[in-house]
Amino acid sequence: MRYFSHYSLSFVLSVYNPRWGRRVCRVAKKKGRLEFLEMKKNGELVTWITAYDYPTAMFAETAGMDMILVGDSLGMIVLGYSGTIPVTMDDCIRHCQAVRRGAPNTFIMGDMPFGSYQISDEDAVKNAIRFFKEAEVDSVKLEGGVRVESRIKAIADAGVLVCGHIGLTPQSSGPMGGFKAQGLTPESARYVIEDALAVERAGAYAVLLEGIPPELTEFITKRLSIPVYSIGAGLPCDGQLIICGDMLGQFQAFTPKFVKKYANIAEITTKAFKDYIDDVRNKRFPGEEHVYRIRKGCEAEYAAMLKEYEKL
Repeated sequence: MRYFSHYSLSFVLSVYNPRWGRRVCRVAKKKGRLEFLEMKKNGELVTWITAYDYPTAMFAETAGMDMILVGDSLGMIVLGYSGTIPVTMDDCIRHCQAVRRGAPNTFIMGDMPFGSYQISDEDAVKNAIRFFKEAEVDSVKLEGGVRVESRIKAIADAGVLVCGHIGLTPQSSGPMGGFKAQGLTPESARYVIEDALAVERAGAYAVLLEGIPPELTEFITKRLSIPVYSIGAGLPCDGQLIICGDMLGQFQAFTPKFVKKYANIAEITTKAFKDYIDDVRNKRFPGEEHVYRIRKGCEAEYAAMLKEYEKL
């Protein structure tokens, strides 16, 4: 099977930045499936983050992030929904396109939203291919294990890299009784293990574990030959994912237990807005350094021109 995305690219990309008025060179090495397998073998941890827009993706690539997930969490972080269910394929495609432009040399994963793969294998393949053709992603991700085994196999057989997502799966949080950790009891853990085995058996190149105990994460990581990643599933695995809106302190509705905040962008942004409002109302902005003056030597002519329009 030949996959669309398993290449390692290393080159210098020159991009024109209109804000700076010049071209900017960025050196990046794009990792792929083979590199991630090698990292698992060598015990090197993969770092990945969600991003939904051009600037965040650019910052992530500049920082040296291994992977970027354009998650359906954009529904909550960006679009203001109470959950991920309303997110559409068009939403995901548009945001993937922006992220690809911001991080052209980073492995990007598109998240298949609710309704894009549940109906049939054919629908799953069609929508997975849309991500590749329209947004130039490197892989797709979908939720579920045993119940979507045929979907994963169909997508993989079509030559598309696919990552599984098991444990706490937000799209099916309703039947689970809400956003609750999974695998906390032997009976529950058995279901997670069966899902993990199904994902690997179906041909996925990796699996994401969410909201399960680290003991179970460690067992699955050792049991599977494919990379196993964690979001809220503890340390003993092949890499970590975190939601950018959580770790940057942008999303204020709630903060999951497994999140570490590395910044408080909400506080910084709110203060900046308040300072701007205060400056405008007290006529401190714009200052002299923010305005454009009439060209020297044209003052008299300029004043005469203005007077012409006063008479109209």
